[in-house]
Amino acid sequence: MSKTYDAITPALTEWIEAQPLFFVATAPTAEDGLINCSPKGLDTFRILGPHEVAYLDLTGSGVETIAHVRENGRIVFMFCAFAGPPNIVRLHGTAEVLLPDTPDFEALRPRFPDLPGTRAILRASLTRISDSCGYAVPRMVYQEDRDTLVRWAQAKQPEGLAQYKVEKNTVSLDGLPGLEAG
Repeated sequence: MSKTYDAITPALTEWIEAQPLFFVATAPTAEDGLINCSPKGLDTFRILGPHEVAYLDLTGSGVETIAHVRENGRIVFMFCAFAGPPNIVRLHGTAEVLLPDTPDFEALRPRFPDLPGTRAILRASLTRISDSCGYAVPRMVYQEDRDTLVRWAQAKQPEGLAQYKVEKNTVSLDGLPGLEAG
């Protein structure tokens, strides 16, 4: 029912790239810290190699993933088949936060869509690649991406996004450092 892979195979690549939704989960080191799981979409995930992936992180209501990754690096990505044969794929690894105007960010940026509100790229080196049955995952019909986040970021304009990041993205729910103000 489940399998562990030595690397992301061509078949896994094709399947992962076909999924319109994925989840990112992280946790702080503290036992009483809040575990975070965030849904992601908008064509923001890329497979960089057999053991390396990245996703384009957009401005949101919090900064948990960035704060947790900066603290301990641990991350897991999960993809579920909501259509077609049942399947779940998990990619465990260690991530790093690449900020705009850094060489690594600039090198990866062209691989992603140009979306307003981009705040970072998270790149992960994978230590475990596995699938599981997904038998209990419901079948759903994908209609389209929501454009709400894109419209919100466009309406904020760069100055408004910068102020929002100062207000909402400098510290995690657990008090860990997020993005620097300014």
